[in-house]
Amino acid sequence: MPTDPVCGMFVPENSDISYKVDLETYYFCSTACRQVYSSPELEYSKLRKRLTVGWFLSIPVLLISYAIPPSYFAGISYKDYMLLALSFPVQFYSGLGFYQGAYHAVKSLTGNMDLLVSIGTLTAFIFSAFVTLSGMANRFDVFFDASVFIITLILTGNFIENITKKKSNSASRKLLSLIPDTIHLKMDDGVFQDRKADSIKSGDIILIKPGESIPVDGLISAGKSEVDESMLTGEQIPLLKQIGDKVYSGTLNLNGAVEVEVTGTGKNSTVVQIYEMLQKAVSGRAKVQRISDAFSSLFVPIVIVIATVSSIFWYFYLNSIGFTSAGEISLLAFVSVIVVACPCAIGLAVPITLLISSGKASESGVIIKNPNAFDRLSKVTMVMFDKTGTLTDSNPTIGKIIIENETVSEEYVLQMAASVESKSNHPVAKAIVSEALKSVKSLKEASDIVETPGKGISGIVDGMKVEILRSGTKGVSSVSVSVGGKIIGNISLIYRIRESAFSAIAGIKSIGLSASMITGDSESEATRVARTLGIDNVYYEVPPGEKAEIIKKYQAKGEYLMFVGDGINDSVALETADVGVAMGSGTDIARESGDIILMNNDLEKVQFVKFIGNKTISKIKQNMAWAVGYNVLLIPVAAGVLVPFAGLSIFFVLPMISAFAMGMSSTSVVINSLFLRGTIERARKNVKRS
Repeated sequence: MPTDPVCGMFVPENSDISYKVDLETYYFCSTACRQVYSSPELEYSKLRKRLTVGWFLSIPVLLISYAIPPSYFAGISYKDYMLLALSFPVQFYSGLGFYQGAYHAVKSLTGNMDLLVSIGTLTAFIFSAFVTLSGMANRFDVFFDASVFIITLILTGNFIENITKKKSNSASRKLLSLIPDTIHLKMDDGVFQDRKADSIKSGDIILIKPGESIPVDGLISAGKSEVDESMLTGEQIPLLKQIGDKVYSGTLNLNGAVEVEVTGTGKNSTVVQIYEMLQKAVSGRAKVQRISDAFSSLFVPIVIVIATVSSIFWYFYLNSIGFTSAGEISLLAFVSVIVVACPCAIGLAVPITLLISSGKASESGVIIKNPNAFDRLSKVTMVMFDKTGTLTDSNPTIGKIIIENETVSEEYVLQMAASVESKSNHPVAKAIVSEALKSVKSLKEASDIVETPGKGISGIVDGMKVEILRSGTKGVSSVSVSVGGKIIGNISLIYRIRESAFSAIAGIKSIGLSASMITGDSESEATRVARTLGIDNVYYEVPPGEKAEIIKKYQAKGEYLMFVGDGINDSVALETADVGVAMGSGTDIARESGDIILMNNDLEKVQFVKFIGNKTISKIKQNMAWAVGYNVLLIPVAAGVLVPFAGLSIFFVLPMISAFAMGMSSTSVVINSLFLRGTIERARKNVKRS
């Protein structure tokens, strides 16, 4: 049976509430959920308005209820009328979504948090409104503050979740921005004219100028150039592309003009296929089972049955003995049971804990973007790392300088090479210039610069021809430097392993997690990094889509997998993994796809993130037990178990007892959650020491 991708409820396949995306059909429990899925921007706007109204009116309700004496309102009745007026929009406008969810829960014969919130808040509100309008305010307390506070607080949690989904969708849309709007199309007369990118078709010939993004998949039919395919592979070293070689949409043409025969456009192009994989990963990610909903599915029917049975019992029993206020006592019994079970503390248990743990994590440079990740994070059994930009630096750096002429120094080799390379945007050129500026006071003036794609660059320095010829394989490159036709030195370049990677891998293994690495780089470079760090499980030369497939295979085996990456090529993997951790220095798309961001690129924080997940879920479970404990103990009291000892008059104070119980359970949850700050701080220090 399929599940609703929005709320996670089971939906029969014969449901007429569905939405088709490409060739895949999604089923929904309600039209409201379908609208959330199909029009997220519209639902986000509605939710924001409801939340604004909720907080704008809830704060005055709380102030009037607890901070301002009744004498300021010329009596209790006047005060209650004000509370009624302020609470009404919150109850029936801000809380509308809960009623829709409750309706569909009843329709499908299930219980969820929406049903519990609806029953509890409506009972509190209707009872309070009845007391106010019937002039009985002097005999009974009102509970407007409880109803509006529950609605507004839980709505806040929903809003945070909605923001996370909105950002995930914007990450996938950013991929499409890699495709230029205009292309240079070769006409029948051989002249190139600018056309809209969406007008081209397979078989067309287009011109890609230096510095332009490639808008399609295709084969080079004329020219040659170096192409930056880092968005696909993660590797910064460009690849030489010549006639007959394949190029991919979204990659960047660096230094030569090429003509490309189009083989794939639109849905058949690489960047759009990555976009669609990312969209499916966002929408198809397994729904986090909400602890509150799991509890509500059992708790709601039990509460309703107890409230109804106690109400019916007291009505017939009191009528049988001739008690004149049997109807009133029956109503009070029902209200007391429902109100004492009202989910204020249960509603607080999750959001207050997530708020505290997220805030404490951010102080340590860990941004928890998606609070729903905590549940999955606590279950993680494996951590898979991207290589380039994650375990290693994003860009190549100088390894060794080998002198081939004893009359020159390393500084001279660097200076001559950097003087020419300073005119290039090639990643190798940037690495050489950066290293040279550390030891050389200034670069020399270079002229007559000629850069040949796939070969190197040359120029005139001090009247002598200087040539830098590039060679090597992916991941490890070297260049030879010649002056006046004679080689004076060779410069090797490598991707340096991050210092924090060593302790990160050791820390992960120390807590029983397995570590693996996946990369688009070559076997030799992948093996070098894995061997250095002590990683046994390695995947190399893996394209972006296959990264996600490898992750799914582990998930099918029962593994909960955390993926750590930084590039566009990692975005699908970040969304597919149970928990996606993005490096703070990574691309915008990667950061928005991830659940968690390491702002300082400190891989030691990966172990810390796992600690946070464990501690947070443990605290949520404690809070739920604490909150439920209060309710379970007081439900029998609310049902009238103390009547034989205290008499029927106890029903007239039970609403106050219910209010006190709600207040105490909420306070205990907040205090217990505050202890989480110290727990996380100690965990951070322990991780650092290890």
